[in-house]
Amino acid sequence: MICRLPNIQRSPALLLLLLIGVSGSVFARPNMTPLGPNIADKGSAFYHFTLNEFDSADGQRHYKVWTGVPDKAPPSSGYRVVYLLDGNAVMDKLEEPLLQKISAVNPPVLVVVGYQTALPFDVNARTYDYTPPDAEHGEAGYTFSRGRKGGGSTAFRSLLEQRIAPVAEKGLHINRQQRALWGHSYGGLFVLDSYLHSAFFTRYYATSPSIGQGFFSLLNEMKVQESRHGGGIQLTLMEGNGDRRSDRNTAEPEVLSAVHSTVNTMAEHGLDARYQLFPGLTHGQMFGASLADALTQISITP
Repeated sequence: MICRLPNIQRSPALLLLLLIGVSGSVFARPNMTPLGPNIADKGSAFYHFTLNEFDSADGQRHYKVWTGVPDKAPPSSGYRVVYLLDGNAVMDKLEEPLLQKISAVNPPVLVVVGYQTALPFDVNARTYDYTPPDAEHGEAGYTFSRGRKGGGSTAFRSLLEQRIAPVAEKGLHINRQQRALWGHSYGGLFVLDSYLHSAFFTRYYATSPSIGQGFFSLLNEMKVQESRHGGGIQLTLMEGNGDRRSDRNTAEPEVLSAVHSTVNTMAEHGLDARYQLFPGLTHGQMFGASLADALTQISITP
């Protein structure tokens, strides 16, 4: 199978990293078992949910967005809010004990952005929505792995910020200085791309971003971030290192090292950037683990 990578800067070292990344990501397969009822269907003692549907501007992608509002009254400053990508799979992971835990202090509003499918992931839609455009093709997009189209993050971000957010936050007392964005894998790429190109969020949680699939340039851009992300903006990069121990074909130690180095460089520049390692967890396991951890962090942060 031929896998086309976005047209970005390619040095010999970078090509090695890309090949390492492709070896792991191309052969990894998410669980695509159809989902059953989620917490919104079953009901919660701590949150109540509403559901809205949206379409992309070109009519090609169709979204299902759950908004979870705490039953607890908002603080005087307003609810903090977190936007969660791959929403179908997220809703499958949200369970009552986790909602109870994050409700104990400052529970956030949950805006869970998924697709109109019974599956955990809409692989074609998420590939396009979550991957950034490249210099050669711009917003026209490019052909990605398995013939999927990529490069639509700018359009998806416009949908998220200009159409989804106003509906999700309507009628709620929201603290706009406490907006967070979480994403895993391609969703993690979207978080990094948004960190670089959007001022809508103040907390960014990028979990196991698929840097090795041709997006190493995101790390280069992050290294030169200066005052734009000075006060009040926080980036957390979450990674697991379990893949390399269980299957050498998915090993990405160089990528993990580069991500860690990038965060250190950003911190040296005075940016609020942190690297969080989950020892022994694989790429797939990082989805649920980082989701629970990010929600907990958001709920207890002053």
